[in-house]
Amino acid sequence: MQKPVNLRPLTFAVPKGRILDEALPLMAHAGVVPEAEFHDKKSRALSFACEGDEFGDMRLIRVRAFDVATFVAHGAAQIGIVGSDVVEEFAYSDLYAPVDLDFGHCRLSVAEPTDRKTDGPAASHLRVASKYPNLTRKHFEKLGIQAEVVKLNGAMELAPGLGLASRIVDLVETGRTLKDNGLAETSVILQISARLIVNRAALKTDERVGALVERFRALVAEQKAPEGAAA
Repeated sequence: MQKPVNLRPLTFAVPKGRILDEALPLMAHAGVVPEAEFHDKKSRALSFACEGDEFGDMRLIRVRAFDVATFVAHGAAQIGIVGSDVVEEFAYSDLYAPVDLDFGHCRLSVAEPTDRKTDGPAASHLRVASKYPNLTRKHFEKLGIQAEVVKLNGAMELAPGLGLASRIVDLVETGRTLKDNGLAETSVILQISARLIVNRAALKTDERVGALVERFRALVAEQKAPEGAAA
């Protein structure tokens, strides 16, 4: 790809936390390398320049995972990385997730106390604590159950024991946190992995976005290829 000329800045949105740690090496291979300040734990900056000029004036913004999808869907950022749980929860029509990055694996699950049942299996109404109200309601609707979702952004495991909700819907990786808080996973709503996401309009109008999509797609395919396949 030729060096872009006179294009507006390209904004790449990434989430804080574990997914970002796994994403950075892949991003570097794709040519998305943040400036040194990005790695300074004392820095309070949220927007960072990128090294090199292959994609023109590119900046990286580091925000909460749910906000990554919002920035990209509304065109404030043209491309980003986020978990598929966020993509499915918002279901923005202007957001497209063309590449499964094959890391950040976990699942979105229903859990309830192991030592008691606060309602029987035939219950038609449940109160559920989650930060995924849309996915939670859809899951229980399929079971013929009306779910009243109590929106929490963390400490979900406390809700059943304090009488706030009879069940929770949350991300599960090993299940250890659930077990330590007297909860058991009862069903899986969604298997999750990190996705490269883009703004649909930007993909059509800015060749840099398409070039990055193809680069990430090729890198993931290369990582999945059996050893010696390229020989």
